[in-house]
Amino acid sequence: MRKFPLTMARLALLGLSFLTGGIIIYGLHPSHSFFWLGGLGGIAVGLAAILVERWVAKASVQTLLGGIGGMVVFLLLAKAIPIRNPRLDFLLLIVMGYIGLVVGTKKGREIALLLGEKVGGRKEVPKLLDTSSIIDGRIADVCETGFLEGPLVIPQFILRELQQIADSTDPLRRNRGRRGLDILNKIQKQSLVEVRIVDEDFPKMKDVDSKLVELAKKMGGKIITNDYNLNKIAELQGIGVLNINLLSNALKPVVLPGETIHIQIIREGKEPDQGVGYLDDGTMVVVEEGKRLIGKELDVVVTSVLQTTAGRMIFGKPKEAA
Repeated sequence: MRKFPLTMARLALLGLSFLTGGIIIYGLHPSHSFFWLGGLGGIAVGLAAILVERWVAKASVQTLLGGIGGMVVFLLLAKAIPIRNPRLDFLLLIVMGYIGLVVGTKKGREIALLLGEKVGGRKEVPKLLDTSSIIDGRIADVCETGFLEGPLVIPQFILRELQQIADSTDPLRRNRGRRGLDILNKIQKQSLVEVRIVDEDFPKMKDVDSKLVELAKKMGGKIITNDYNLNKIAELQGIGVLNINLLSNALKPVVLPGETIHIQIIREGKEPDQGVGYLDDGTMVVVEEGKRLIGKELDVVVTSVLQTTAGRMIFGKPKEAA
């Protein structure tokens, strides 16, 4: 239903363009054949306007400003070239304007980064979000704290992957995809971080992770992810990685042997007589002789702490038995 008014507006534009073109040409050459010819020319102009409108809707503000700035610069250069033939002068304006638009659109980001480095004294480092970090959701909380600097970059191919997951027939995947879209919406509404949607793609690459690594190389940015494999691939290719899981583990409270913690035993452990509970931050606590205490809350004396790639594990025993 949302597309219907837009489609009607475009059809109205084409109709008006046809009439306007026909009337203009008919005024110069009063003939029905010239009226139709002018009408076709008007439709061509209307189609060009629709293409520009669709490009503007998808392009980022930086891309638009880069394109406009590049076109203005190249038009000024064209006017500075001494040409006495009006037709050649007009053709030069068209060609130079087009070149300026393309160059400004493609190179606007690089120019902005260069200017920012020269004026601000430091280089802007884009942070590219992958699908796993978006669906995870903790990135939105990190953004709210103000600890994350630099623009968050979300490529269109990541958005397409999220949309595909959200449209999945599998309820679990569908819910994950919709959660990711909600997280993105939440991040975009935050004022502490800039979000950029970029159109750059690598059609020859089918794998989304490979595209993300290539885009990070091109932009000189870092990748934010929870994906272990993507983490390793990016590091092997010299791309900086910000892993949300590692950040979460680093921020967990430090617990030392001999300290006492209060938990509830939820289930039995892998070894005989072990019980398992969790801290508020999700850290697993394995309690010796805790199997008989399942369902109860108690004080546990920490005996050792094990740091693994999956996170931190705490081992302890009931305080009453210590």
